[in-house]
Amino acid sequence: QVQLVESGGGLVQPGGSLRLSCAASGFTISSYVIGWFRQAPGKEREGVFVIYHDGSFDYADSVKGRFTISRDDAKNTVDLQMTSLKPEDTGVYYCARGRSRYARLTQAEYDDWGQGTQVTVSS
Repeated sequence: QVQLVESGGGLVQPGGSLRLSCAASGFTISSYVIGWFRQAPGKEREGVFVIYHDGSFDYADSVKGRFTISRDDAKNTVDLQMTSLKPEDTGVYYCARGRSRYARLTQAEYDDWGQGTQVTVSS
């Protein structure tokens, strides 16, 4: 059974950092595209970062230079390191498994989703 579980969310002040983790079970994470998405209150879910099976990645312009992604094949996890956080980064963060090896940062191209973890950036 495919399962994705996010962890690491919380409340952080502007300028702070958080590290989110996506733990996968039921499949080998390195064989799939894994994306991180977020949804702010009243807004549509948007793509944040994606890592491909070969380790390459893509990201939204809004997180350039602040967020990074990494994969631990031994632990079957994908982490999202977030730094210099801004209030507009607030939202529920989800990881998801892409339908194909070419999935982009578009939620329609992802079939399996975690339950999400809340990130709140506020003073």
